[in-house]
Amino acid sequence: MRHFIFVLILSFTVTVFSQTSPAERIKHFNLEKKVVLKGYDPVAYFTVGKAVKGSPKIQTQHEGVTYYFTSKEHLQMFEAQPSKYEPQYGGWCAFAMGDYGKKVEINPETFKLVNGKLYLFYNAYFNNTLKSWNEDEKNLKTKADKNWALLIQ
Repeated sequence: MRHFIFVLILSFTVTVFSQTSPAERIKHFNLEKKVVLKGYDPVAYFTVGKAVKGSPKIQTQHEGVTYYFTSKEHLQMFEAQPSKYEPQYGGWCAFAMGDYGKKVEINPETFKLVNGKLYLFYNAYFNNTLKSWNEDEKNLKTKADKNWALLIQ
């Protein structure tokens, strides 16, 4: 039953977020001058397993949000499957979204790939929230999915 509820909430989140206008997406995403991930290449997290700064010379917009890439190949991969590479929770800290349902800044170099999805975390001032996330990932992810669904309504 819990699995069913989780799938229902996740489906609702994906459906609602995919139906939002570019203006709504911009409102909910963690952006600096309309650029997500502080300019890091979203595809690099998956292909090289680390955060790599993208270039403003190689960019695309997806539903109002701008992404930078390190190569034209990464740009093409993103354009073929943007939902595969977009950060979860609009690029906000996954731990904060799960722990107390708030949009908190991230360090783009502190991330985790879980089931083919990109999760980002706050990491500054001796507080690396990825460590806390790892201690209770299943519970925090479930709560983060619920909290995100409520925020983007």
